[in-house]
Amino acid sequence: MRKKTTASPASTASAAAGQAAPASATFDVRLMNGLARALLVVFVLLALTYFARWVMQHPVFSISGLTVLGDVRHSNARTLRARVMPHIQGTFLTVDLPAVQRVFEAQPWVRRAVVQREFPNRLRVILEEHQPAAYWGQEQGTDQGAGAQALLNRQGEVFEANLDEVETENLPRLDGPVARATEVLAMQRDMEPLLAPQGLRTASLVLTPRGNWQLGVRQVAAVPAGAPRGTGSVALIELGGGEAPEVKARLQRFLDTAAQVAAHHRRDLTALESADLRYAQGYALRLRGVSTVAALDKARTK
Repeated sequence: MRKKTTASPASTASAAAGQAAPASATFDVRLMNGLARALLVVFVLLALTYFARWVMQHPVFSISGLTVLGDVRHSNARTLRARVMPHIQGTFLTVDLPAVQRVFEAQPWVRRAVVQREFPNRLRVILEEHQPAAYWGQEQGTDQGAGAQALLNRQGEVFEANLDEVETENLPRLDGPVARATEVLAMQRDMEPLLAPQGLRTASLVLTPRGNWQLGVRQVAAVPAGAPRGTGSVALIELGGGEAPEVKARLQRFLDTAAQVAAHHRRDLTALESADLRYAQGYALRLRGVSTVAALDKARTK
């Protein structure tokens, strides 16, 4: 028979302690290595951050100038630089390009600006100017002719500019709610082909707060090239309200018959002073020296 032996409690405890000591030492080593790696990462990140700040603030990257390209007929490049440069903050690497864009687009005549970095220390700006299609709003007095005036560009956007800088002669004057400026411009463009066969052109077009259209026309021949603004007498035509096709059809019916009515009174459309098309079956027509009401059906039979 084998002799059964048992370990004493003291020897068992001694063996467990011997095994626990290496495990504790291994954990301490791993902890120290982890802390060392973490400190190294933090140090590298701090060094990179400091280096990045140093690079971004280095004088070599300070904005030294602007290159202005694009449409600058009304926007002098030198003047633009003088106005915009004081508002540019930061260096080539830190400058806020959208903020610079907003500064440029706040300048007179500038509709859109595209701002780009030009290595190592310049900015390039490509400008698009407003192209005026009409004056907007009420006409100013002659004593204010050199001041700022609201205009409407070809996209139907309202902007302000100096009247003396407007190169296009005899622009029409449009007016109405600013939110409907695009609609007013579209209506004016649609009416030009209707007026042209009669030798007329748009002098003004107003959309009233009640939704009625008021059209001012003048004879094309009465406005020579290069004539001052407002040259030539203007006849006012009350078009009434309604959808655009309805209003244009009303104008077309008037133009188809107005010459006949004027001829009946030994006049032509150069004598037109005013007309009111808001009647259901006709229109009121005032010629120079004559006031009459013509029914559409009767006018067509004459």
